[in-house]
Amino acid sequence: MRKQWIPGFSILILLALLSLLDMPSTEAATADPNLDGGDTAWMLAATGLVLLMTPGLSFFYGGMVSKKSVISTMLQSFICMGIITLVWVVCGFSLAFGDSIGGFIGDPTTFAFFKGVGAATQSELAPTIPFVLFALFQMKFAIITPALITGSFAERVRFSSFLLFIILFSIIIYSPLAHMTWHPEGFLRKWGVLDFAGGTVVHMSAGFAAIAAAIILGRRKNHGTAVHQPANVPYVLLGTGLLWFGWFGFNAGSALGANGDAALAFATTTVASAAAMLAWVFYDALMGRKISGLGASIGAVVGLVAITPAAGFVTIGQSVFIGVAGAIVSNIVVYYKNKTGIDDTLDVFPCHGVGGIVGMILTGVFAKDVGLIYGDPSTFLKHMAAIFLVGGFTFGLSYLLFKVTNAIIPMRVTEQAEDLGLDISQHKESIVVEDIAAEIEGSMQKAS
Repeated sequence: MRKQWIPGFSILILLALLSLLDMPSTEAATADPNLDGGDTAWMLAATGLVLLMTPGLSFFYGGMVSKKSVISTMLQSFICMGIITLVWVVCGFSLAFGDSIGGFIGDPTTFAFFKGVGAATQSELAPTIPFVLFALFQMKFAIITPALITGSFAERVRFSSFLLFIILFSIIIYSPLAHMTWHPEGFLRKWGVLDFAGGTVVHMSAGFAAIAAAIILGRRKNHGTAVHQPANVPYVLLGTGLLWFGWFGFNAGSALGANGDAALAFATTTVASAAAMLAWVFYDALMGRKISGLGASIGAVVGLVAITPAAGFVTIGQSVFIGVAGAIVSNIVVYYKNKTGIDDTLDVFPCHGVGGIVGMILTGVFAKDVGLIYGDPSTFLKHMAAIFLVGGFTFGLSYLLFKVTNAIIPMRVTEQAEDLGLDISQHKESIVVEDIAAEIEGSMQKAS
């Protein structure tokens, strides 16, 4: 028995027992006249599409790391579907969408254990779809956000400390930020900040947390050398395809119905990604670099990131500009980041953080009727202020949470474990068929 896992297992058992207190209602079910079949059908599909993005991300990240850490990197995304789902049911949804406390966070008791979250509509948050469907749709956003951060500390993080961090991140950073941005009484939403599907809540929060992680954990032993080679570029291409497909649910689903806003978001999403993919590879070629599958994949994802906050607020033509601008700016930031000592392994900040920032800025420029090009500077200025507020909030708290986590469970693996690779040292699994069992066992003993 490994005693360090007793607290986690005990908490899980306690939550399972507490869940039994949620007794089914004895009231007869009645038809809700506000339910719209078309909206409900689309949102069921959109919710499934957003969940697909997390396995897609696991392939996207898993193909980029070294062969010794593919399984570990992919599992860090997959495990979020388990951990964050339970956190969301217990308190995360309440903190994000419960009764507002000052516009900054929800009351954790409002929907604890999904109390009151059922098949009926809810006038403010889910006027035409079952409230439970709205909660599940939002849960998928909560799942993928900490999964995005994992790219920043790939190949050197201890799995147990990673689990603790994503729980803390979900409760202390993600849920309050979702409340401020998307709850009807949220501070940023009431102030007039527009974020259609998560430029701030998802991508900026993940990007700034990634920088904090890279600073706290330090560089990999082989950082800056020619030793690192992507394990499987076809995995990256597959992951990009799954992300692109799932992103239609991510952005178009944020319209919360089968309507014109959803159709517009669907169109701007795919057009921006296509434009960004081409902008990335052409810029690479212009700079004397080879056009690559890796570059095309990263460019497409950056386009998806950049259009996310603007998807339902801009025209298709404007989405082309947003995609191209996001790709070029992120590509430049990746280049200069690589000249620093910061080891953001898979460039989470340059791609997601900076992509989200570009998207938020251009939303303030192009948003229908209220953007800068329509002669109203107020929304643009509020977006600029929100970028600094969200960036400071997420970086500062993430840095603190990494410090706290590191004090409880050291986050950095040992040098021997890093040399061996996280697949073997953390999970005793490997995709490298040449590994000899005796060598693995001996290295495990040495690392421990």
